[in-house]
Amino acid sequence: MRQRHRAEVSPPSSSSSLSSNRPDRAPNSDPQVSPRAIFVLCLAFRIANALVVQTYFNPDEHWQALEVAHRIVFGYGHLTWEWKKGIRSYLHPLLFALLYKVLALLGLDTPWFMIKAPRLLQSIFSAVGDLYLYKLSDLLFDNYVAKWSLFSQLTNWFMFFCFTRTFSNTLETVLTLVSLYYWPCMRPASGKPRFLSRRLGVTIAAFACAIRPTSAIVWLYVGFVELFEARDRLRFVFLEVAPIGVLVLGLTCILDRLMYGSWILVPLNFLKFNFLSSGGDYYGTHKWHWYFTQAFPVMLLTFLPFSIAGIMQSRQWKISGLIAWVLGLYSVLGHKEFRFVLPVLPITLMFSGYSLATMSMSYSPNGRMKGSSNIHKKCPPKMQLALLFLLATNIPMAMYMSLVHQRGTEDVMNHLSKEVLNGKVRSIIFLMPCHATPYYSTLHRNIPMHFLDCTPCEDKGIPDESDRFMMDPVGFVSEYAKTWSLPSHIVLFESEEKLLRDFLISHSFREVKRFFHAHFKVDHGLQASVVVYASTSQ
Repeated sequence: MRQRHRAEVSPPSSSSSLSSNRPDRAPNSDPQVSPRAIFVLCLAFRIANALVVQTYFNPDEHWQALEVAHRIVFGYGHLTWEWKKGIRSYLHPLLFALLYKVLALLGLDTPWFMIKAPRLLQSIFSAVGDLYLYKLSDLLFDNYVAKWSLFSQLTNWFMFFCFTRTFSNTLETVLTLVSLYYWPCMRPASGKPRFLSRRLGVTIAAFACAIRPTSAIVWLYVGFVELFEARDRLRFVFLEVAPIGVLVLGLTCILDRLMYGSWILVPLNFLKFNFLSSGGDYYGTHKWHWYFTQAFPVMLLTFLPFSIAGIMQSRQWKISGLIAWVLGLYSVLGHKEFRFVLPVLPITLMFSGYSLATMSMSYSPNGRMKGSSNIHKKCPPKMQLALLFLLATNIPMAMYMSLVHQRGTEDVMNHLSKEVLNGKVRSIIFLMPCHATPYYSTLHRNIPMHFLDCTPCEDKGIPDESDRFMMDPVGFVSEYAKTWSLPSHIVLFESEEKLLRDFLISHSFREVKRFFHAHFKVDHGLQASVVVYASTSQ
């Protein structure tokens, strides 16, 4: 993958009538845990999760959310080409703009808070997603399966690595889990009026699409299932979907009109660029089967066999069909990334929870509890081995990816944000692939900075500035230095630093700091370290 930017309704009680595709509950099958207790547990876990994550994953976390929010509140910050073409909505960045405004008013916009606060805010959203995965699993199966589903969610390495990051994909995932809980076609029958729950589900789904238009892939499937099962189809289409969709679209258009300064229809621009013109292919393509053969198996890791077993055992074909639908439609697109299919990962992990529940001594394959007397018995040996296997494979992976792999680009900006407070940094040039580091949202000082541009060109045969540098670092920098305003600091990867060392020394630069980045090759080769050079002539 090329490194470039790019009010709650209570669920029915356990005594409610259940749909035919849901296993029966036994009375008092397993002690109930209150949603509040589950949320507190998840929130504590996600706060710790957010503080542990210290690595760089994808540029969009910083450049499409925090950088935009920083510009809104503090008046400086880089807007990438997407914002100039109007293919991004301000709805998501404004959440973090509100956070930044609060920090500024309280005088807490220090380096530590500017770096940690956005992920701590995201941890609250993520905890809501965890809670609703538990509630959805409890709704479809029972609270015993729900506990194992939550276990799967919290211990999966990719959810730990990604879920507290400030991507629009992570908020999309949270809204997907919340909305699925309220859609009648995904819920067992209950005494509540069908359309009340559905309206809430449609509203949340509409906001998910407003934040990320590709979320429509999920809701097309759910909408067609609802349309097929509902008796009040006309009400559903004309009195719910259409009015709510128009209302949410209108609100986001007004919001974007205020921020852009002109009328912008973001979903249409997004559709034109990513689907009609295949603009996303500029950032790299994969084989059609990549999500099935590589991405999703890597994301699930050792939960994969348990998820497959859970799908087959539970026979919840409607919701498992959603997983296949999303993976299938995203496979049609040339440009693929792990985070694009994040919304269906928790649903897949829910089936791992079902599989683990069936392995337990106190749970039978058809979903019935064997009796409360068995609940507290020691786990059978196969269950112990399964848990040990999952924990021993996912925890080390989560820790390595969250604490070690690709941390240099985060560390260097954290370092520079402190140095700039002491007046040691006056200007910076990043001689590395574009958007390889955070930017003003981390530095939080309005000093001159420049990175190598990678704006898509209509003529795909012409390499951009970033490409030209990677093809010939010495030739590019020699030419670039003829017109540059001499910076106080230069940041680059070790792989290019080896080639440019003589050039840097001849221009009165010396190495002042080196940060570990990665043990193995990533997008542009082995980027083992991030190196900072400072000018000795200023």
